Amino acid sequence: MKSYTCLSSLILLITFIFTCVNSEDPYRFFTWKVTYGDIYPLGVKQQGILINGQFPGPQIDAVTNDNLIISVYNYLNEPLLISWNGIQHRRNSWQDGVSGTTCPIPPRKNFTYTLQVKDQIGTFFYFPSLGMQKAAGGFGGIRIWSRPRIPVPFPPPSGDFTILAGDWFKLDHRRLRRVLENGHNLPFPDGLLINGRGWNGNTFTIDQGKTYRFRISNVGLTTSINFRIQSHKLKLVEVEGSHTLQNYYSSLDIHVGQSYSVLVTADQPVKDYYVVVSTRFTRKILTTTSILHYSNSRIGVSGPVPGGPTLDIASSVFQARTIRRNLTASGPRPNPQGSYRYGLINPTRTIMLANSAPYINGKQRYAVNSVSHVEPDTPLKLADYFNIPGVFYVGSIPTNPTGGNAYLQTSVMGANFHEFVEIVFQNWEDSVQSWHIDGYSFFVVGFGSGQWTAQSRSGYNLRDTVARCTTQVYPKSWTAIYMALDNVGMWNIRSENWARQYLGQQLYLRVYTPSNSWRDEYPVPKNALLCGRASGRRTRPF
Repeated sequence: MKSYTCLSSLILLITFIFTCVNSEDPYRFFTWKVTYGDIYPLGVKQQGILINGQFPGPQIDAVTNDNLIISVYNYLNEPLLISWNGIQHRRNSWQDGVSGTTCPIPPRKNFTYTLQVKDQIGTFFYFPSLGMQKAAGGFGGIRIWSRPRIPVPFPPPSGDFTILAGDWFKLDHRRLRRVLENGHNLPFPDGLLINGRGWNGNTFTIDQGKTYRFRISNVGLTTSINFRIQSHKLKLVEVEGSHTLQNYYSSLDIHVGQSYSVLVTADQPVKDYYVVVSTRFTRKILTTTSILHYSNSRIGVSGPVPGGPTLDIASSVFQARTIRRNLTASGPRPNPQGSYRYGLINPTRTIMLANSAPYINGKQRYAVNSVSHVEPDTPLKLADYFNIPGVFYVGSIPTNPTGGNAYLQTSVMGANFHEFVEIVFQNWEDSVQSWHIDGYSFFVVGFGSGQWTAQSRSGYNLRDTVARCTTQVYPKSWTAIYMALDNVGMWNIRSENWARQYLGQQLYLRVYTPSNSWRDEYPVPKNALLCGRASGRRTRPF
């Protein structure tokens, strides 16, 4: 009887293990070789950063909850980090790929990122995050598809196109970095690119009568853009992982770091049409085009390139207010997006982040609440894990503007796991700001002009605002967000204007729990690179 009981227990254990293994989410494996290569995006030879010989880099396709194993081999003569714009890295800020969390991959070395796109769908992108390497390429699109049994609020399109658009400079990334380090602003961009090419450099072929999905990301360094397709309407369906109300637009403003999905129906006479991207809020207007080609067309593009909005801010604000969440659509899970009623949750506290452009020691810097972030010699996440003193201290940046003189400091703000916070981005400058938060999706509850006050809450959208990871703040205005701090880790909050980010307009939010449980946060990866004051330490054996 005893042996029978032991045998039964063994069978149950084996069955449990087998079930756990087979119920694990799928794995997708990628091997990337990152090299320099000659590119000619604006007709001038430049040294670009290529992934597997491609510029832009290869597309990542995944399904909700997939595990992505990405082995990156650095064949550059400089360190490299890849970051994943919009991927939340649940319980795993170790994989975020920014200098505050991860040691760079040294030249001629490799590192394997282990990501999971847990409870995510939508349109995102990756990019090199060190220095100004983003100005040389190394970026690519990420598409996260819904699981087969999860309903999507539109019929399957006949095709799915990725558009990586943004400003471009003829100066290489090292010279751009030196311009900034010498205390100057970047020059005005030399042009715009669509998928790494200039004027009419891409063709998107469609069949008349069919509908196609276009996923557009602004992967540029400094400039908001406007996207439009000649004679065609854009039906907005998704913003950075949120299904939206399906409004039609003639054009869309897309700020630096943002991503949108639209459906376009080929319902026009058979010919070719311009796909247009132009700069927004700039005195000098840059424009570039691609071609929308009807498959049986023998008529090329003709006539003037369709114009778009330029300096007008009011129309952009109005458009932003019309982008709403589809409450009845499923997100990554089968339950409706509207089942999470963020507007019924009272924030535990309010954080206000005010950007500024001070001169410190005679050089141009950028700051948040008067603190201009300085990168430490050791990633903050490693310093926190190994209890290394002197790298940073929590509270080194105030939670509200002080009005004092700006200063240099490694900026780390503290927060507690499971807090529900209100963050107000206050912009007193004359330029549009674009703010991104790693590890999270947040609800953009309000926009307004002037100074935010407690009375500003009366205009909040507490029902169906979109949840996203990057939001704009208009000149001399504010934007307010609600965010549930449900992801433990060290998370970068930054300007997506990469010059401002590089010169200090960023900080890290340390979302902390005293528990030491894998349920809340994964331990340091066993393959973690160790650098700075963490060099020579051990990670873990398994």
